Amino acid sequence: MKSLLHAVLAVVVSLAPSFAGAQEPWPSKTVKLIVPSSPGGGTDVFARLVAQALTDSMGQQFIVENRPGASGTVGAAAVATAPRDGYTFLVAANASIAINPAFSMKLSYSVENDLAPVARGVMAVSALIVNPDTGIKDIDDLVARAKKQPETLAFGSAGTGTSLYLGVRMIEETGGVKFIHVPYKGIGPAYQDLLAGRLQFMYTDLASSIQYVSAGRLKALAVDRKTALLPGIPTFAEAGWPSIDSPTSFLVMAPSGVPPAVLQKMAAEVAKALKRLAPRLEQQALAPVFDTPAEFAADLARERARWAAFIKRNGITAEQ
Repeated sequence: MKSLLHAVLAVVVSLAPSFAGAQEPWPSKTVKLIVPSSPGGGTDVFARLVAQALTDSMGQQFIVENRPGASGTVGAAAVATAPRDGYTFLVAANASIAINPAFSMKLSYSVENDLAPVARGVMAVSALIVNPDTGIKDIDDLVARAKKQPETLAFGSAGTGTSLYLGVRMIEETGGVKFIHVPYKGIGPAYQDLLAGRLQFMYTDLASSIQYVSAGRLKALAVDRKTALLPGIPTFAEAGWPSIDSPTSFLVMAPSGVPPAVLQKMAAEVAKALKRLAPRLEQQALAPVFDTPAEFAADLARERARWAAFIKRNGITAEQ
């Protein structure tokens, strides 16, 4: 009898850590937010705001780790292969998730199978801007000039895998025109060339361009969504170009297989953080999106399909 009792006690003792672990609240240690781009960019700034807000509200440290490289695929791969324990998340621009898979890129992971949507996060307001010295009045004028002088108007971008580059390609497709693309490794040098007149226009995020627009050094022709920062500037739809829809968002993903309860809690906490951060985000031309993981997943699937069709239809490659 004693030996049986000892055996039962031994089993109970051996299982105790498992039961304790199963009941351990999340998070019980530091949570890592991986950003697949360099420090200082829009995604990084957003991630750090959210990390601090989550740290303050949840009583555990949320830290940002930058993993730039290969158009965001290095950081995304790190999250896709991370442990499914809820302590590693991805904070990325939608280009890494919705656009990259549309190109013939040899990815070491599957966006659909290896990453789970948590929250859309924020939508970044984007603006079509020109050098005022061009005399271009609006988007109709820009397209009219491109038709009169084919492939003479140049624009800059941070790469073909970005939604901002593809936004210009949408204008080309809709307007039946062709512009000259000048790629840059970063958006900073592109602004310098635009200000100097070596470029004529850009489609870019308002957060980084508002300083030049407010100072009159650059002129905004249209924005992709209304913003109090530029109340008198029309949206593309208001300007008569409703088909120009190339949104930029900063989203949150997790490795597939993270417990549903953890995903739901993370999504809820991110939503709370966005509500608290709303005034600061609006000043940076970022609009919070309050959707559920399921709503975000459905929206992301539609976005991937739309980009894949557009890229294929226009014969766009990652090397352009």
